[in-house]
Amino acid sequence: MNQINPADTAWILTATGLVLLMTPGLALFYGGMVRSKNVLSTFMHSFFAMGLMTIQWIGVGYSLAFAPDIGGGLLGGFDYALLDGVGLTPGPIATTIPHLSFMTFQMMFAIITPALISGAFAERLKFSTYCVFIVLWGTLVYDPICHWVWGPEGWLAQRGILDFAGGTVVHLSAGASALVFSIVLGRRLHPTPPHNLPLTLLGAGLLWFGWFGFNAGSALAANERAVLALVNTHVAAAAAAVAWASVEWIRQRKPTALGVASGLVAGLVAITPAAGFVSPLGALAIGALAAPICFLAVVLKARLGYDDSLDAFGIHGVGGALGAVLTGVFASAAWNSPSNPENGVRGLLEGNSAVAVEQASGVMLCAAYAAIVTWVILKILDAVMGLRVAEEAEREGLDVSLHGEEAYHAGQATAFTGAD
Repeated sequence: MNQINPADTAWILTATGLVLLMTPGLALFYGGMVRSKNVLSTFMHSFFAMGLMTIQWIGVGYSLAFAPDIGGGLLGGFDYALLDGVGLTPGPIATTIPHLSFMTFQMMFAIITPALISGAFAERLKFSTYCVFIVLWGTLVYDPICHWVWGPEGWLAQRGILDFAGGTVVHLSAGASALVFSIVLGRRLHPTPPHNLPLTLLGAGLLWFGWFGFNAGSALAANERAVLALVNTHVAAAAAAVAWASVEWIRQRKPTALGVASGLVAGLVAITPAAGFVSPLGALAIGALAAPICFLAVVLKARLGYDDSLDAFGIHGVGGALGAVLTGVFASAAWNSPSNPENGVRGLLEGNSAVAVEQASGVMLCAAYAAIVTWVILKILDAVMGLRVAEEAEREGLDVSLHGEEAYHAGQATAFTGAD
C-alpha cells in the first residue's frame, strides 16, 4: 500500500509555489520588453492565465492529461473531471504524496505554458480573443501532449520519449504555437526596443529561481534525482548566460543585459527535458550549445519576416527542441540511475543511438501537432471574434484601449522609462 512521505510532500508543496512564482516572473520578463503603453496588457496575459487556466485544469484539463487512457494512448478520460477521485491519498503516478498535491503541481505547468505563447503576439492581440484561445489551446494542445508524454499510458511515453520536466510538453508546444501565432497575426505597427530592461532582468531572476521547482520538483520526491535536476538547472542557465553574452561580445563588441537574460532563459529551457537524465557536465554542454543556437534563431526572425515579438519561438521553441534532442545525446545511466546503472537511460555518447532518434521523432511529432491545431484554432477565432485590435487601439496602446489603465502616470512615462 502506498504511503504518504512527509519529506516528499513538503518538497512538492514548496516546488509548487516556486513554479507559480515563475508566471509573475514571466510577466516581468515580457513586460519590460514591450512599449510602456503595453506593459499592463502584457502582464495581464500572465496574471489572467493564473486564474483562467486554474479553472480549466480543475474542470477537465487534469483529467484529459492524467486520467486513465480512453484508447490508443492519445487522451485521458473524464475520471478526474472536477477533481472527482482526486483526494488526499496517494495517486497512481506520484505514490508518496497526496494525489491533490500532484494535481496542483501539474496545474502550475498548465498555467505558465499558454502564457509563454503571449511573447509572440504581445502588443496587438484582442484580450477577449486571448482568453478564449488559451482555454481552447490548453484543452486541445497542451492536455493531449501532456498525456502523450507524461501519462503512464501515453503513446509517446510507451515509445520511451524522455521529458523530465517539460521541454517538449511545455516549451516546444508553446514555441511551435508561438511561431504560428506570429505568422498568422502579422507584424506590429511599430516594433521598439524594450522600455524597461530592469523589469526584464528582475523577471529573468525570478524565472531562474522558480525553475528549481519546475525541474527539481519534477522528481516528485525529495531524492537524488531532485538534487541532480536542481544542480543541472543552475549549471545550464549559468553556461548559457555566459555563452550568449560571449556571442554578443564577439559579434557586436558589447555584451548586453538583455542578452544575458535571454541566454539564461534559453539555458533553462534547454535543460528542462534533460535535467534528471544527464550529468552536470552534460548540463554545462547543453547550456553552452543552447545560447548560440537560440541567438541565431532570434537573429534570423528579422530576415525571415515574422514578428515573434518577445522571442517565444526563438527561445522556447528552439530551446525546447534542442534540449529534447540533446537529452538523447547526453543521457547518462550513472547519473539518472546511480543505484542501478544497468537500468538507467543511456544516450548517444554512451552508445545508444535509439534514444536520440526517438527524441528527434518526438520533437517533430509534437511540434507539428501543436502548430497545426494552433493554426486551426486561430482561423476559427479570427472568423468568429477577430484576432487583432484595431489600428487606432494599437497606436494608442493596449493598456488604455483594452484595460482603461496606465502603468505610468501621464507625463512621467518618458522620464521614468525612457520610452514613448
